[in-house]
Amino acid sequence: MSRVHFKCAICIWNLLLSTVKMRSKELLPSVKQAIIRLKKQKKPISEIAKTLGVAKTTVWNILKKKERTSDLRNTKRPRRPRKTTVVDDQRILSLVKKTPFTTVVQIKNTLQEVGASVSKSTIKRGLHQCEHRGFTTRCKPLVSPQNRKARLEFAKQHLKKPSQFWNNILRTDETKISLYQSDGKRRVWRRKGTAHDSKHTTSSVKHGAGSVMAWACMAARGTGSLVFIDDVTADKSSTMNSEVFRVILSAHIQPNASELIGRRFTVQMDNDAKHTAKATKEFLKGKKWTVLQWPSQSPDLNPIEHAFHLLKTKVKGKCPRNKQELKTVAVEAWQSMTRDETQRLVVSMCSRLQAVIDCKGFATKY
Repeated sequence: MSRVHFKCAICIWNLLLSTVKMRSKELLPSVKQAIIRLKKQKKPISEIAKTLGVAKTTVWNILKKKERTSDLRNTKRPRRPRKTTVVDDQRILSLVKKTPFTTVVQIKNTLQEVGASVSKSTIKRGLHQCEHRGFTTRCKPLVSPQNRKARLEFAKQHLKKPSQFWNNILRTDETKISLYQSDGKRRVWRRKGTAHDSKHTTSSVKHGAGSVMAWACMAARGTGSLVFIDDVTADKSSTMNSEVFRVILSAHIQPNASELIGRRFTVQMDNDAKHTAKATKEFLKGKKWTVLQWPSQSPDLNPIEHAFHLLKTKVKGKCPRNKQELKTVAVEAWQSMTRDETQRLVVSMCSRLQAVIDCKGFATKY
C-alpha cells in the first residue's frame, strides 16, 4: 500500500513541476495563433496540445481568453515589491550628491544603520533610475589663478596659428615609466556631462617603485629619441639637473629636429626648474634655438603628454619583469607610434586651446 502511495506522490510531484514550468514560460504569439487556427478547423483540444507540444490546460486557457477578451497578448506580470522606500531612495541620492566618491558598500552600511537592509544591486538600480552612474574619474592638474590667466592668454594668442606653426615644433619633456603601473582609477557617481566638475575629478600624483626616468621628443611627423636619465648621469642615478638636461639637449635636439622637421624649428619644453635655470637659458641662447614660451601647469595642452600616455599603455600590455626589459619595451613602444598618431595629437592643439578658452583658463581633461 505504501508503495502505491509513493508512486502516486511521484506522479503528482512531476505533474506539479510540469505545470509550473508551463506557466513560467509565456507562449509566443505565433503559437497562440496556431491554437486559434486549429480550433477553427474543429480540432479537439487534446490533438491541438499534442500537435503544438503544449499542455491541454494551456490550450483551454488560450481559447477561453480569446472568447472573453479577444486579446491574446500576455498579461503584464506583477513585479517584485520594492525593497526601498521613497525615504531610502532620497537618502541614497543625498549621500551620492554630498560625497560622489562614496562606494556602494558604504551606502549599504549607512542604510543598515537606519534599519534598511538592501543589496548592492538594489542601490545601483536606484541610482541608475536617478540618472546617476559610476564612472572612472578624470584626472586634472591643479591650476593657480595666476597660471589660469597665463593659460588663457596663451590660448587666445595661439588659437588661430596655422597648422604649419604646430608642425615645426619639436616637443620635449621627461616622464617616469613605472615597472608596475597603477592606473590610480577611482569610481565616482555623477550624471552624464559632469565629468570635469571639480567635485568629480582627482588630482594627478607621481607614483610607482621600480621605474625609470626618460627624456623624449616628438613632432607632428613622428617620435624622436627616448633617452633614459640613468644612462646619461655619471652615478647612474635618475636624478636630472640642469647640467644633465643640457647634455641631453646638446646630443639630441639638432639630429631629431633635422630628421622630423628641418632647418627651421621651435623647441618646446615646460617650466620645470631645470628647464628655466640660468645655465639652461644661456645654453639655449648660445644655440640660437627658438624656444616656445609655454604657460605653467599646462600638461593638458602638451601633445607629448598624451603621447606618453599611449607609451605607458603599450608598456603596460607587455608586462616587463625588470628595469632592463622595461627600457627595451619602452623604446619599442615609443618607436612604434605611427605618424598618424603623432599628427593627430598635434592637430588636436586647436581644440585644446579652444577648451581652455571655454573653461576660462581652467584645466581641461587630461
